[in-house]
Amino acid sequence: MQRSIAFFTEMGFTGKVPRTHTNMRTEFAWMVAMNADHYHLTQVPDRQYDLGIIINSKTHPDWVDTSKLKGVCKQVGIMQEGPFWYFQDYSLPEQVHYFNNLMSADIIFVHNEQDRKYYKGLTDHPDVRVLRSLMVEDPITEVVPLEKRTGVMIGGNFKSWYGGFDSFMLAKSITDEIYSPQMGRRQEGEEQLGIIQLPYLEWNQWITELSKRRIGIHMMRTHAAGTFAMNCAYLGIPCVGYEGLDTQRILQPHLAVKDGDLETARKLVQKLHTDEDFYILCSNESQKLYTEHYHEDKFYTAI
Repeated sequence: MQRSIAFFTEMGFTGKVPRTHTNMRTEFAWMVAMNADHYHLTQVPDRQYDLGIIINSKTHPDWVDTSKLKGVCKQVGIMQEGPFWYFQDYSLPEQVHYFNNLMSADIIFVHNEQDRKYYKGLTDHPDVRVLRSLMVEDPITEVVPLEKRTGVMIGGNFKSWYGGFDSFMLAKSITDEIYSPQMGRRQEGEEQLGIIQLPYLEWNQWITELSKRRIGIHMMRTHAAGTFAMNCAYLGIPCVGYEGLDTQRILQPHLAVKDGDLETARKLVQKLHTDEDFYILCSNESQKLYTEHYHEDKFYTAI
């Protein structure tokens, strides 16, 4: 019998996420796969659940209070929000509040194996586990075939959070056809560098646009959910990025480099561009590994 599960986030809706939701981000995919209900962080449900999973608010960490949910949830888990160090930009009282909530939770959920080691060392909590990123594929309506793809998609804008300048310079070494998504930390004038910047897209539209590109580059040092590398793998797009992301390390193993190693990353980008056999190897392997490790039917075995 499946456990009853509720998610608590800063989003302002109550209820379930449909499988056909067009903006199927990772947290929505988790809710769909777990058949979970959703509540705002400040809500206390009027029914019992086996597990309540809290996703912290970046802007209102004070909203989180595990004690309020212990009466309606047999277990309470806290899911990492953002990179593992993000909470240290809170005020000192908020950092202590965050830590106390971690310690009072039954489970600490994290994005990556490196995050698990961090939180285990920080808290010595008995149950710290990776909740893998996930795609629910139902909303995807169109994918461009591999043989028609061109250019490079870089994974983010020109801020240290995304490492966009690094990704741009690697892409520029092989082509002028460079695309990027619209993100929240965009710099004014990025388009003046010749980047084709996409407008803000729903998740299903993003997958369609990504599928038009031949190579992905995402030199983002801010390690969290790793959806860019996962989306690329689903589509069979070779993606160069940092091995601290489980999605990059597991799904794109030939193209994962150590943090800051742009020298190796540049060589890999150029090899993808000039060595068709290597490109096909990376493309086929990424799709195979996605099916083996990150397809929805593997989700529960992954946690």
